[in-house]
Amino acid sequence: MKYFFLSDGWMVGRVWEFGGLWNIHSWRREPEIQQMNLCILEQGEKLWLYRVEEAVLMVEVKPTPDAASDSAKNIGQVVLKRLITAEQALERLATAQTWSSPLSMDE
Repeated sequence: MKYFFLSDGWMVGRVWEFGGLWNIHSWRREPEIQQMNLCILEQGEKLWLYRVEEAVLMVEVKPTPDAASDSAKNIGQVVLKRLITAEQALERLATAQTWSSPLSMDE
């Protein structure tokens, strides 16, 4: 598994794998990308931890439509995120202020 951190108000756009952009028709499915119940606080901003499958090389992130309209500084910005290993994610979690959302009784 690979990981990345993503701020509130941002979402995943395009996804790259070894052969280029993720092709749903070739893979016959969407890439596995899961938001974890853990985030770090960095300069007052929540950065949520996401887990992705090994085949994913890079993800494009962009502001959600609500965030883009709320903040002119985000309009049109797109950032390509490099993925990190589990060890790198743990290192960041260990050195940052962390917060985890409580699990509901149904989970």
